[in-house]
Amino acid sequence: MLTIGTHMSIAGGIAKTAENVVKMEADTMQIFSRNPRGSNYKTYTEEEIGKFQKIRKEHGFGPLLAHAPYTMNLASSQEKVYEFACTVIREDIARMDALEIENLVFHPGSHTGIGVDAGIKNIIRGLNLAITGKEKITVLLETMSGKGTEIGDRFEQLKEIRDGMNYPERVGICLDTCHIFAAGYDIVHDLDGVLEEFDKILGLNLLRAIHLNDSMMPFASHKDRHAAFGEGEIGTEALLRVLEHPLLKDLPFYLETPHDDAGHKKEIAKIRHLLSERKLCS
Repeated sequence: MLTIGTHMSIAGGIAKTAENVVKMEADTMQIFSRNPRGSNYKTYTEEEIGKFQKIRKEHGFGPLLAHAPYTMNLASSQEKVYEFACTVIREDIARMDALEIENLVFHPGSHTGIGVDAGIKNIIRGLNLAITGKEKITVLLETMSGKGTEIGDRFEQLKEIRDGMNYPERVGICLDTCHIFAAGYDIVHDLDGVLEEFDKILGLNLLRAIHLNDSMMPFASHKDRHAAFGEGEIGTEALLRVLEHPLLKDLPFYLETPHDDAGHKKEIAKIRHLLSERKLCS
């Protein structure tokens, strides 16, 4: 059964966000763990948390995903930037775990000139300071497009990070379809081959979530620009193959596409309709 949702605003509070998920006829959601461009975060009352938990359980939500802020760069060599990133990831792991959110995803970071190896060492050190091993939440490394000095556009880099963990069992992978397409993994013409390579290097058992995004930019462009479902360079057919693939179909899918809530509701309905039609024709 398809589990699909979208990135949601938490401006009105987390309980209101869960209500909006229900109205959208989705069954999961992604939220920012805090302000994506800053350092502030909301503190929720026990009443609101209880309402949030009640809604997600009554409506059978699938695994929820929190996204760490874009301002966090664990690969940085700049002391203030790195200390900020270490504080954010430590706090947000604890905060999202307390909300019983299953997964927290983050962009591994950009080395900004110190080199991939040094950047990866910084990421490993920061994560090992943040993850205690007692959490229930899983921290997900996101596959990246490789723009600039970004780390994480190759599966080998993500493996190196995870291999350096004190508690590797608490670290998984989130695959972003736009990002890996832009990074040069041909999910349009060779999805099976890409998944075989992922399995060989990382192991498909580590894949916990999929960001279902089309790409405004061409294959291997190393540019991260999301497009609405079927309206980009990846296209409807290739994205439907991702949704239907036997190795992926039971994972939760999250849209990060350029729509408001009404647009996302239509997008989810469209995806469900297309999948239903394909089953009837098969």
